[in-house]
Amino acid sequence: MNSEALITTDIDLAVRALAADGVVAIPTETVYGLAARATSDKAVRRVFDIKNRPYDHPLIVHLSPDADVNLWGVFNKDAEALAQTCWPGPLTILVPRTTKVSDIITGGRTSVAIRVPAHPMAQLLLSRLDDGVVAPSANTFGHVSPTTAQHVVDDLGSLVDLILDGGSCSVGIESTIVDCTTDQPQIVRPGVISHEEIQMIISSPLAAASGPSRAPGMLASHYSPRIPVELTDTFQEAEDLQKSYSQRNIRVALISYTESAMYALNLYRDLRQAEDDECDRIIAVLPAPHGIGVAVRDRLIKAAAPKTNTAP
Repeated sequence: MNSEALITTDIDLAVRALAADGVVAIPTETVYGLAARATSDKAVRRVFDIKNRPYDHPLIVHLSPDADVNLWGVFNKDAEALAQTCWPGPLTILVPRTTKVSDIITGGRTSVAIRVPAHPMAQLLLSRLDDGVVAPSANTFGHVSPTTAQHVVDDLGSLVDLILDGGSCSVGIESTIVDCTTDQPQIVRPGVISHEEIQMIISSPLAAASGPSRAPGMLASHYSPRIPVELTDTFQEAEDLQKSYSQRNIRVALISYTESAMYALNLYRDLRQAEDDECDRIIAVLPAPHGIGVAVRDRLIKAAAPKTNTAP
């Protein structure tokens, strides 16, 4: 396979591919998404099949900043406040769906997850396409999300019709997801927009996440490299563990950052690098559980969990 032939910066080429029911990897500020027109069930099914993603695991609809979001979902006052304050940006809002949204996108649920990305290339593509796209992370289901075009090639190769190269993602982890369909809004996936920031925007008190899986990233095992991940609370514990493994000729990658935003930016790159380096295991230090650190901890805990929820 000639990977270079897959990668382009030509937005119009990507738009034409999507309009023809193609599947195109696109950059967003969070991670690269595997995009297909949200109004084409045929194209959406290809996304599930390429990723080997369970059909009951819902997708996020990505819209242009100038799109009418009310054609896709029903926004209450909290959802409207979040959209007006945080879009475009790394926030996904779960709202009741309209008839425009198909069962295949939502896994048969009555709610739909919607986001307006901030990446300029994604915005231009969506504007020229004049349609929404589904765009889950452009990797095999359950694996580490991609933050560069090359990561997409490494995971999916020629299964993708085209890869739109927008450089490295500026955030590095998936969007915060807020469920506005419950009596009290819930953060069902933490991201760089924190609990504290969300609560300052909405009038209703946030409730703890509860209930069945109904949005991306809610499974216990996810974002997982192909080698074991062990977590520690301190850098000293990680160093001691690394030393113990080294004495037994076990190759270890140690991941730790003092600043949570940098941790988020580099986490998936570092997990993939450990795979490329053929390490035997990864040791990662958990960041403090506040702000962006909550989201990084979520990804690390799921990366280290037993891999029981991935697709066969």
